[in-house]
Amino acid sequence: MVRSMAKKSKKSDKRSRPTTQAEAPTHSRSEAVYGEVKIERGSGGETHQTDAQAPSTLTTQQGVPISDGQNTLAGGERGPQMLEDFVMREKIFHFDHERIPERVVHARGYGAKGTFETYDAIGELTCADLFQRAGEKTDVFTRFSTVAGSAGSPDLARDVRGFAVKFYTREGNWDLVGNNMPVFFIQDAIKFPDLIHSVKPEPDRGFPQAQSAHDNFWDFVSLMPEATHMLLWAMSDRAIPRSLRFMEGFGVHTFRFVNSNGESKYVKFHWKPLQGVQSVIWDEAVKINGVDPDFHRRDMWDSIERGDFPEWELGVQVFDDDFADSFPFDILDATKLIPEEDVPVRIVGKMTLNRNVDNFFAETEQVAFCTSNIVRGIDFTNDPLLQGRNFSYLDTQLKRLGSPNFAHIPVNAPRCPVMNFQRDGHMTTSSPTGRANYEPNSWGDDGGPRENPRSGFVSVPANQAGEKRRVRPELFADHYSQARQFYNSQNSIERSHISEAFAFELSKVDKTPIVKRMIAGLRNVDEGLAQTVAEGLGLNELPDALPAAREIVGDLKPSKALDILALGPDNFGGRKIGVLVAEGSDAKTIRSIDKAAKSVGAVVELVAPTRHGVSDSDGKGFEVAEKIDGGPSVLFDAIAVVLTEEKAEELGELPAARDFVADAHAHSKFVAYGSTSISLLEAAGVDEKARSGGYHLLDGKKASAASFIDACVALRYWNRHVNAASVS
Repeated sequence: MVRSMAKKSKKSDKRSRPTTQAEAPTHSRSEAVYGEVKIERGSGGETHQTDAQAPSTLTTQQGVPISDGQNTLAGGERGPQMLEDFVMREKIFHFDHERIPERVVHARGYGAKGTFETYDAIGELTCADLFQRAGEKTDVFTRFSTVAGSAGSPDLARDVRGFAVKFYTREGNWDLVGNNMPVFFIQDAIKFPDLIHSVKPEPDRGFPQAQSAHDNFWDFVSLMPEATHMLLWAMSDRAIPRSLRFMEGFGVHTFRFVNSNGESKYVKFHWKPLQGVQSVIWDEAVKINGVDPDFHRRDMWDSIERGDFPEWELGVQVFDDDFADSFPFDILDATKLIPEEDVPVRIVGKMTLNRNVDNFFAETEQVAFCTSNIVRGIDFTNDPLLQGRNFSYLDTQLKRLGSPNFAHIPVNAPRCPVMNFQRDGHMTTSSPTGRANYEPNSWGDDGGPRENPRSGFVSVPANQAGEKRRVRPELFADHYSQARQFYNSQNSIERSHISEAFAFELSKVDKTPIVKRMIAGLRNVDEGLAQTVAEGLGLNELPDALPAAREIVGDLKPSKALDILALGPDNFGGRKIGVLVAEGSDAKTIRSIDKAAKSVGAVVELVAPTRHGVSDSDGKGFEVAEKIDGGPSVLFDAIAVVLTEEKAEELGELPAARDFVADAHAHSKFVAYGSTSISLLEAAGVDEKARSGGYHLLDGKKASAASFIDACVALRYWNRHVNAASVS
C-alpha cells in the first residue's frame, strides 16, 4: 500500500513546508507579484484592495464577507477538499447554472461512437475490468469540444479542445474527461468561474465571441501567474488543430491505479492519434472559419462515413511515491506535466471511432460526462482542481438535463446491470418492482441488491490530517519553470507562431498596463519571447520582469514529446488534396494524382469555376466537390493545379483562383502543377524562383504524382515559411 498524502507531506518538508495564512503563496504574491494590487486589513478587520479605486468587500450570495476567494478549504496543504466549504460550493453552484440549456463551457461539441480495444492485460497495475483481458473491446462515446465559445461559434477558434471519452465497461461507466493539452490555467477549482467569466464575451457588451483576445481575459491571466504554462500551450498551434482526428488528448490530472491487492500507484492518461498531430496556422484558421465554420465537424463526419476511422492509442504514465517525492514539482498541480522522458508512456489500448451519431441532440447534446464517474481500479488524488470538478460536473448535469435521472438517457446509461434503491424523480424512465426501496431490509430474495465487499468500489485508504485552511502547497508557486521548458522544447517555426499569437492577442487589449504586466511575466519564460512580443506591439522598452514567487528551475531539459512538429504523421493518410481543374484539364494527370493519393489513404477533391458542366480532356464530366470561391486552398492539406494554358490564363483574372494558389504558397503547403498551368501561378505572384521548393511539376505519369504524395508527408514546406508573408 502506498503512503498516504499526509505521510508524504511530512517526508517532503524541504520541498513543501507548511505555510502560515500570511505566507500562503496566493496571499504573499498579491503584493510581490501584482504590483499595483495590495491587500490591507481595515480598521474593522475586513480585507480590501488598495488600488486606485478600491472595490467593496467580496461576499457570498448571503452577504458573508470572503477572506480568501483563491483557495478551496482543504484538510492540510495537500489534503482533500472540505464539503463544508460553502464559499466554493456556492460559487461553483451558481456558475454551473448560468446557462439554460447550453453548456456554460464546452458548448460547441461534436461526438462519435466507437470501441476501445485493450492490447494487453495490466492486472498488476489496476483491477479495472476493461484492462483485464487482452483483445477485449469496450464501447465508447467520445465528445470533442471548444471551451469558450457558444454552440454557434466557429470550429477553428483559438481555444483548448475538450477530449472526453465515456467507456461503457462491464462494471459501470468510466468517464475520462480531458483536453487536448496536458495542463490547465488554474490550480484550484474555486478560480474556474473567474477564468471562464474572463474569457467569455464581456458582460456589458456581449462580445467578443469565442475569443480570448480582449481585455478581460488578459487582465485575469496577467494577475494569475499560475496560468503562464497553459498560456504557452494556448498560444501555440495546439490551440488550432487541423482536425479533431489529428490532436492528442490528456487526462490532465493525476489519478490512481489500484490493483486487486489494494496496491496503488499514480497514473496520468494520454491519447496518441495514430494519424499524427497536425495544426493549422493562424491565417488559415481565420479563413477556414469564414468559409466553413463547421470544418472540424464536417471533417469528422466525412472521415467516418468513408471508412477512414479516427484512431488513438491510450497510454499511461505510471509512477510511485518515490518518483513523486523526487520530482521537482507537485504531482497534484494541474498546471504541471510529467515529461515523457522522465516517465515513459506505456501504450495499453486503442480507441477507434467508427460510427457517427444517429441524432445530434439525443446523443452529442445530451451526453453527460462527470469526472466523478470512475470504476473499481481507478481512484482520485487530492488534486484541488480535480476535487472541485468532481463536485461541479454532477451539479451541472442536473441543471442542463433537468433531472437526477439523466443516467436513464441512452447515451448516458451504463451497458451493465444497474440495481439500487434510487426511486422516482423528474423524468424517471425505469419502473422498479417489489416492496423494498431502502436498505438494509429483511425481505430476503425480494429485498433487492446488497453491498458486495469483494467486487464493489473501495477508495484507496489514506490517513489524512491537517488544519482546515485555504492554502496551497509551496511547490504550487512555481509558475514559470515548466512554461520555459515547453517553450525551449519547440522548434523555431513553432516559437515564431507562439510569439505571433501573443502579439496578436495582446494587440486587441486596450489597457496598456495589462499588456505590460503580461510581457513582464513572459520575461520569466524567455527574454527573447518577451522582446519579440513587445516589438510586435511597438513597445519601446521591456517592463521589469515580475518577481517570481519561487525560484525558477532553469536547467529543465527540452522534451521531444512537446515539439508539435516532431509528432507529425509518417504517411499522408487521412489528408485531403484539392485539385484545381477547369474545362479540358488533362484526364491522365488527374487520374495519376487520384491513384497515388488513394494508395496512401488520402482523399482528392476537385475544385473548379463551377460545380457542374465541366469536362476533362477525354470529354468525361468532372465530379466537382467545390466551386472555386467556396473551396479555397485552406480547406486542403496540399493542392494541385491542372489546367490548360487557355484556362490558366483565364483563371489568372479570377481573384478566387489567384488566392487558391497564393494562400497555399503563403501557408507553406506542397503544390503540384502541370506545365500548362504556370500562367495562373505567376498571376498569383509565384514566379519560377518562388517555385524552387515545395513545388512538383506533373507530367501525367505515375512517378511524378507519387513523388508529390511522398513529399506531402511533411505536411508543409517550412523553408518557405519565412517569406510566406510576401506572397498573399
